[in-house]
Amino acid sequence: MAGQSARPLNGSFNKVPVLHSNQPETVVGTGILVNTAPGSAVVVHTGQQLRNAEFTFDGKFGIHIHHKYYPRDSRKLGNIRQRGLLTIAAIANNPTDSSIELKFERGSVKNSFEAPYHSNKLMGVKPLGPRPWNTGPGDATAVQMLRGKLDRNLVDNIVIPPHTQKLVFTTQIPARGIANGLLSGTSNGPFQLAVVAAEGPTSEKNLIAILNSGRLAPGRTYLNRISEIETGEVFSRVAGVAIGDHYTAELNYDLKHGALHVPLTSTRKHHFGTREIQVNPLKTRMIDSAVNNVGTYGVRFDITLNLKGSGSHQLILSHPAATGNKKPFTAFRGSIGIKTEDEYKEVHVGLRSGQSLPISDLNLTTKRDNPVTISLVYPADNTPGHLLSVVPVGQYTQAIQKQEKVKQAKQPVTIKKNYQATPLTAKPIVKAKVVEMNRNSSKHRHHDKYESITYKKQLLTTESSDHNSLVSMPPILISNPSRNNVMPPVTFDPKRVNSSLRKHYNEAIKAQQQWLHQLQNR
Repeated sequence: MAGQSARPLNGSFNKVPVLHSNQPETVVGTGILVNTAPGSAVVVHTGQQLRNAEFTFDGKFGIHIHHKYYPRDSRKLGNIRQRGLLTIAAIANNPTDSSIELKFERGSVKNSFEAPYHSNKLMGVKPLGPRPWNTGPGDATAVQMLRGKLDRNLVDNIVIPPHTQKLVFTTQIPARGIANGLLSGTSNGPFQLAVVAAEGPTSEKNLIAILNSGRLAPGRTYLNRISEIETGEVFSRVAGVAIGDHYTAELNYDLKHGALHVPLTSTRKHHFGTREIQVNPLKTRMIDSAVNNVGTYGVRFDITLNLKGSGSHQLILSHPAATGNKKPFTAFRGSIGIKTEDEYKEVHVGLRSGQSLPISDLNLTTKRDNPVTISLVYPADNTPGHLLSVVPVGQYTQAIQKQEKVKQAKQPVTIKKNYQATPLTAKPIVKAKVVEMNRNSSKHRHHDKYESITYKKQLLTTESSDHNSLVSMPPILISNPSRNNVMPPVTFDPKRVNSSLRKHYNEAIKAQQQWLHQLQNR
């Protein structure tokens, strides 16, 4: 809203460590994606050794994976033949002399087969039922985390013997497909995590062998842009351990001071003047990873707004417009929970850049405080930097109407395609009697001049009565009075002449009339 400012939430992240495996996002072959065990791994095509993102988990932990598969072998793309498959596996390593148990409280792993994504569907705001909408693996896993559920195909606990590696989960990505995984759990001792990729279906033994091979998966496209990543000129994806899987904030606000605007998933680029950056840091990372968890993928946001006011308001989600030559894009597609004292509901939102969508009606009362809690687990493949607003219904309506007028004013004026020009109908030409003249017919010549002058006087009298109306009259003859004239007279039809041209014609006739008078008086 023009002239209004946003307020910082001044919220905070918890201290739960989360392994993020999102770099390289597009995987093209077999190898290690990220490993938190001590040591290093080699980039096969250059021989370069990259140090692992070393970290030992103990207690609460999280896992987030998000990868695409685009095989180097074009025969696996699935145009005619069967599409190739890539197996993604999370592996836990117990470095201790005692067994370690991992317990999972909530989580989900989905691929493009299980949760297809249709880019042109489910835009706008729609209610979310018990079964989530199919808007891609990222949203499907986020809904399960939002609801605190664990997929039925995931185990709720794993026991890892001493000095042993064990699979946590696996999923398969179809060629040109996506897989996303989110898990939250606890351990009763220290352990490390790794994520590997293998083309084709494979066994636990083979997947662990890939981890122990010390060879990185191909496709690490940011290795030649390390300095740009560190200065913030380039945003790579995340491969490392971020601190924090939950952001919470609470704000008290009296709406008599005007509409409320607060940042949601704000970034260094989009913080709406609040200078609040809602991005959690990385404790450790691969060298070609982003320097922080810039996408906040998989992070749960719980924002409570304690509102004072009354009347009908709307809760609005916005995203800034694309800058430069960028075209509008899908900035958010995901599920949001909204809790008031009267109800809890979930909605699915499909939001494009530059859009503002009302996601819930709020009926506030002065008899009590009006707490509103907005909850979401931020899905992968979205663009952070959103704004939450609480606005009176009338003010929002006026803003939308003004925006629509500006949009219409910018549209170019176009001619209607169904316009058809009506052709003019030619008027019949009145045949005029041409008087032949010679040297011996001066009597006839002067007689014809007199009739011509008399007729033109009548014309001028008629024209002077109404210069703006068309009058019915025969065509006027304009002929050279030369004695040797052998050309037929030129005619014009007054019905086919507009007022401006008719004035010029009348002036020409008047001048000709004066000239004829001079000839007559000679």
